[in-house]
Amino acid sequence: MDLSIIIPLKNEEESLPELAEWIRRVCVENRYTYEIIMVDDGSTDNSWDVIEKLRITDNNIKGIKFQRNYGKSAALNEGFKAAHGEVVITMDADLQDSPDEIPELRKMIVTDGYDMVSGWKKVRFDNTLTKNIPSKFFNSVTSRVSHIKLHDFNCGLKAYRKKVVKSIEVYGEMHRYIPVLAKWSGFKKIGEKVVEHRPRKYGVTKFGWERFVNGFLDLLSITFVGKFSKRPMHFFGLWGTLFFMLGLGITLYLIIAKFVDTSVALTNRPGFYLALTSLIIGMQLFLAGFISELIARNAPGRNTYLIEDKIGL
Repeated sequence: MDLSIIIPLKNEEESLPELAEWIRRVCVENRYTYEIIMVDDGSTDNSWDVIEKLRITDNNIKGIKFQRNYGKSAALNEGFKAAHGEVVITMDADLQDSPDEIPELRKMIVTDGYDMVSGWKKVRFDNTLTKNIPSKFFNSVTSRVSHIKLHDFNCGLKAYRKKVVKSIEVYGEMHRYIPVLAKWSGFKKIGEKVVEHRPRKYGVTKFGWERFVNGFLDLLSITFVGKFSKRPMHFFGLWGTLFFMLGLGITLYLIIAKFVDTSVALTNRPGFYLALTSLIIGMQLFLAGFISELIARNAPGRNTYLIEDKIGL
C-alpha cells in the first residue's frame, strides 16, 4: 500500500465528508493505493456516525473510536499502530491542512529519501496575539534545544517513512515533538516543506493557551528521557557529585577559617548553611540516580534497541 493517511479528530462532523472526498480525489488522480484512518478522540457530536456512513461508500476509509477523549497524541499513536502504508501522512480534520500537499510530501519521502517531512505553515490565518507570537517563540526554543531546524513543530501535516511511525511511541502531549522522538530513535534525515494553511471553515479550535505551558514541560521530559532513559545515573550522578563537591569544598574552607579565626562560630557563617544545603542536595541527587538506575535495569525494555538492518542472520 502506498499511503496511510491518519486523521485525528474531535467534533468535526461537518468537515469530514468534504475532507474524505478531497483526499480520495488526490489519491485517485495520482493512482495511489491508500487508506484513510480517522481516529475519533471522544467526539460528542455525530462525527462517528459520519465516519460509519463514509465507510459504507468507500472501503478505503477506516475508523477508530475512543470511548472518551484521550488527546491528539493518543489518537496519532493508535493510528500509527494501524497504518499499513509505506508512507504515512498525518493531517488535521478541520480542513486547514490541504490534501493537495500529499503528492509532494510523498515524493520527499520516497524519492528524496527523507525519513520524515514536517509541514511549515509560513502564512497563517490564526489570531496573531494568541497563537502566532507564542507559537514562534515555542518553535524557536524547541529548535534550539533539540538541534532540529524546523520552523513549525506543531504543524499537523507531516509525512513519515513507515519505519519511523512503527519505531516511536507518542503519549501524553508528545505529538508536538514527534520530530524529536524520531531523532532520538535514530532517524536523522528530517525535512521541512512550506504548506498551505487554510482558514477554518467549520467549528472552533480545540487548543488553548495552556498547550504552550504543557509543551515546554513535555520538551524537558522528552529531552531527559531521550538522553538518559537507559543511563539515568549519568545525569543525577553528575549533578549530585558537583553539588556534593561544592559543599565539601565550602566545608573544608570553613574548617580552615575556624583555625585562623576562632572568635566566630561556624554556625554564624553564611557558608555553613550553603555547605549544608549543597551536601544534602548532592546526596539526594546521587540517591535519585541510584534508584533510577535500579528501575532502568529492571525495566522490560532495558535492552530493546532499534536495529536498522542485519546481514547474515
